[in-house]
Amino acid sequence: MSLLEEYYNSRDEDTRLLSQHGQVEYLTTMKYIRECISRFSRPCILEVGAGTGRYSVALAREGYPVTAVELVPHNLEILKSKLDGSEPITAVQGNALDLSAFPDKSFDLTMLLGPMYHLYTQEDKLQAMSEAVRVTKPGGYILVAYCMNEPTIIQYVFLGGHLKEVTETNAMLTDDWHCKSEPKEIFELVRTEDIAQLNVGFPLDRIKLVATDGAAHYFREFIDQMDPDTFAKWMEYHFATCERQDLIGASNHTLDILKVRG
Repeated sequence: MSLLEEYYNSRDEDTRLLSQHGQVEYLTTMKYIRECISRFSRPCILEVGAGTGRYSVALAREGYPVTAVELVPHNLEILKSKLDGSEPITAVQGNALDLSAFPDKSFDLTMLLGPMYHLYTQEDKLQAMSEAVRVTKPGGYILVAYCMNEPTIIQYVFLGGHLKEVTETNAMLTDDWHCKSEPKEIFELVRTEDIAQLNVGFPLDRIKLVATDGAAHYFREFIDQMDPDTFAKWMEYHFATCERQDLIGASNHTLDILKVRG
């Protein structure tokens, strides 16, 4: 069993986006998904790394044809358990690095909302991007989610009290405070310039780079205790600022919204 499978087998991933602070990321991602699919009369959607189906199942229940690909069997089982058979969804096990089961130019929207969290080499990241581009129609959209470097430095290294540990061993950080991610750390952490570099060479135009949770993880307990009216105002503030490029790197998660040229 891989480290990734061990991690998700022991984690209730399905509830991560259900907390009030987790809803910030979910509502933001859904907002931009809807913006993309609104361009098509009946969009055909692919989600690669669908996890337990938080997005795929929600979209299928709204009547959109969805293909959900998930690497971890445990997550795929949970996804399938949510279905009653009426949803226009196909859920299969698969890998972001090999989408050969799907023909070229098959989908209007391709979502990689998890794979880049767990790909550690530039070669693998480029392969995942290449496959996503291949299966997406010209004029279609690709949405790619990333975990960002700076929140880990602030929250884990400093607020979490791990400064001495990571600086003495020098195993986790580069000289410019970029985390050295490896499979044992589970998550790959990037900066905005790393994301931009991945897009070079592909027939893609960036539409937006969005901070999907913004400051939510810094104040998660406070946000979870907000009453509905205050939380609605927080979301209003968040939506007003989540596209500000001066704030992107401080968000725990970002969403790169790309359009395939054609």
